[in-house]
Amino acid sequence: MKSKYIETPEKMWELFEAYKANRQPREIQKATVKGVVSEFHLPPLTMEGFENYCYENVGHVHQYFVNQEGAYSAYLNICSHIKRVIRQDQIEGGMVGQYNPSITQRLNGLTEKTDVTTGGDKLNKVEIEIIRSRSEGN
Repeated sequence: MKSKYIETPEKMWELFEAYKANRQPREIQKATVKGVVSEFHLPPLTMEGFENYCYENVGHVHQYFVNQEGAYSAYLNICSHIKRVIRQDQIEGGMVGQYNPSITQRLNGLTEKTDVTTGGDKLNKVEIEIIRSRSEGN
């Protein structure tokens, strides 16, 4: 079996901490009454960002998160924790307006879905009744 290039779950956590620390602020320009103002924000934590960071520094890590061929069982807890930390950052950032709330909701499956028309039943046919006003005649 091929040796793991992230030797331990602790090393995986160290990589995640390095990913968080190495994010570069992004400049956001906003128009105000006084002119254009630049604000600098750290980008949100994302799995894509972490996987790309890892790829550039140690190699591909997707197999650790999916426990490919059962070879990465020792990493399951730390991988789950990393996913939860990323999700927490996105949700809380959306809630306080740091990130676009609509996008963070969709990314994390938090959109509210309400059926107000069928009561949850399948819709098999739609009937439309056209009501003419008296002035239109027949």
